[in-house]
Amino acid sequence: MARPGRHRGFTLIELLVVIAIIAVLIALILPAVQAAREAARRMQCTNNLKQLGLALHNYETAASALPMTMSLLGTGNTVYYDTGWSAQARLLPYMEGNPLYNAANIIVFKEDPINATVISLTVNGFICPSEVRPQVSTHDYGLSGVINYGMCGGDWFVWGGFNGPFNRQAFGPNRSLRLASITDGLSQTLLAAEVKAYQTASNCRFTTLPSVNNPNNIPSPYANPFQVAPEYDNGLCVTENQYEFHTEWSDGHVHAGGFTTAWPPNKAIIGRSFYPGMDLDLNGKNEENGGPTFSAINARSYHPGGVNTLLGDGSVRFVKSTIDGMVWRSLGTVTGGEVVSGDNY
Repeated sequence: MARPGRHRGFTLIELLVVIAIIAVLIALILPAVQAAREAARRMQCTNNLKQLGLALHNYETAASALPMTMSLLGTGNTVYYDTGWSAQARLLPYMEGNPLYNAANIIVFKEDPINATVISLTVNGFICPSEVRPQVSTHDYGLSGVINYGMCGGDWFVWGGFNGPFNRQAFGPNRSLRLASITDGLSQTLLAAEVKAYQTASNCRFTTLPSVNNPNNIPSPYANPFQVAPEYDNGLCVTENQYEFHTEWSDGHVHAGGFTTAWPPNKAIIGRSFYPGMDLDLNGKNEENGGPTFSAINARSYHPGGVNTLLGDGSVRFVKSTIDGMVWRSLGTVTGGEVVSGDNY
């Protein structure tokens, strides 16, 4: 009888070699796939900002001015009427958001029960695809949709009260600026930029900052934040809202729907005694408490190396985190008279 033939299988070494080859191929392909996904997310983010720019221009054409970030009434530094609605909320009819805008009651406070459903909804056009926490946020008044695109609302100085000066930027409480009044040039003026939802913060909500109190004496963008404003580390600040910055698209406060050019994008401000090891933004006295408001609410993004920004002419530029601090400040002003070359950012 003939002996049956032996079937040769894979040896253990051959199997390990095949697995190693597959692992190497995956290691080579995965970064390319991730890079392609990030490129797609960044492109969508750019498109979101372009749509925001179109909405701003259409609003300005219809109303003859850009939208204000908050509508306040009062005297001196006393606020007795505050609707709270953000510039982004006012732009909804120009961003295919008519049903949401029509459902809102803009003439009353945004947190009134009648607006509870509206403000709790997520507006996709306000969310960057790279945001890691796009979920609806929870506050003491209820739920709120988050936001990733803030309006340029100050350098350090945000609002000086009803008798005080306006800031040097395009947006602020009770301020409706015309595009024609931006004498620095629309292509060299920031209107909006990316911000991170749930940004950690040290919030001096009810406390003025003795070290930062002059609208015309703004600290250097190269200064140490805790030397500029030691109140954030000496126990004088109320530090609630640790994770609540940029978690309310409907809110016009600069820490909710805006940013400032105090420091360049993605500036690392590491928490001290209150939140050690955390990257903080710093807010001194909210607008609803009468100001004056001084804040370092930084543009931040999950895109590697910088942030997407919207300029006054409607163009979107990716600005590197390494931009010079004074160039960044210059881009934020509307009538500063600075000459900024495109090569600088």
